[in-house]
Amino acid sequence: MKKILFSVLLSAAMLGGTTLTAQAQQQGIAMPAASPLSTVTQEIGLTNASLSYSRPSMKGRSVFGGDVVPFGKVWRTGANNSTTLKFSDEVTIQGKKVPAGEYALLTIPNQNEWTIILYKDTKIGGNVAAYKQEDDQLRFTVKPQTNPRTVETFTINFANLKANAADLEIMWDKTIASFTIETEVDSKVMAQIQERVVNGKEVSPALYAAAANYYADNNKDMKQALEWMKKANANDPKFWNLHAQAKIQAKMKDYKGAVKTAEQSIELAKKANNADYVRMNEKAIAEWKKMK
Repeated sequence: MKKILFSVLLSAAMLGGTTLTAQAQQQGIAMPAASPLSTVTQEIGLTNASLSYSRPSMKGRSVFGGDVVPFGKVWRTGANNSTTLKFSDEVTIQGKKVPAGEYALLTIPNQNEWTIILYKDTKIGGNVAAYKQEDDQLRFTVKPQTNPRTVETFTINFANLKANAADLEIMWDKTIASFTIETEVDSKVMAQIQERVVNGKEVSPALYAAAANYYADNNKDMKQALEWMKKANANDPKFWNLHAQAKIQAKMKDYKGAVKTAEQSIELAKKANNADYVRMNEKAIAEWKKMK
């Protein structure tokens, strides 16, 4: 009898029978979940973000405004338990500050506009009838876009990463709804540079190089960047730091000095058998010689 029950339940699961799958799990039979759980972690600048959600599939159904997600109603934005977003530090979304912490991600999809909600009660799950707008941490709207390809399985991911920001994309069927999460980076980095480089008593070449690169990449005080990079290269120059120094000199329009430093970088890169830096320096030198 147990063998017959197992056979029936297994066949139903293979055909996508959600009810029988639940019954099978109650009987202690391990089976694939209809909406598998996914956890995604992402560094955004210096902030850790984590996303946890369950992923239903279309399975021939009409999704938005159809069989699965009605327009104009609060949706758990996934399946099973709450879809949650957690931030290790304060972030900014739509110009509004969101404190560090964990939030349920709720949405209200419509054909031409989605309402995005970060909700304080992470246990709400599918009990959206208990939703109270006063418990919103943040509420805003976005315009959905048409996806040129069909996404069979509900997907949320972090995309378009920048030094201090990333987009959160919600995708299913042919619809994409997204918003940008911004984090504070500059003040944190500058505080570290002040403490460990400007006020540091024993500053290593690596610290000088890191501070110089940050200044150069963010168009800060280029003279200071060059000074720090020269200190990094003073006693034990590395080909990658010499290449960085050459780029700083070029930004300051000292193309002759940039070429000379890049040539030194090539010599060390050849000794280290690093063809990539040889190539990058040679390409840069060709460009800078035109500028002299």
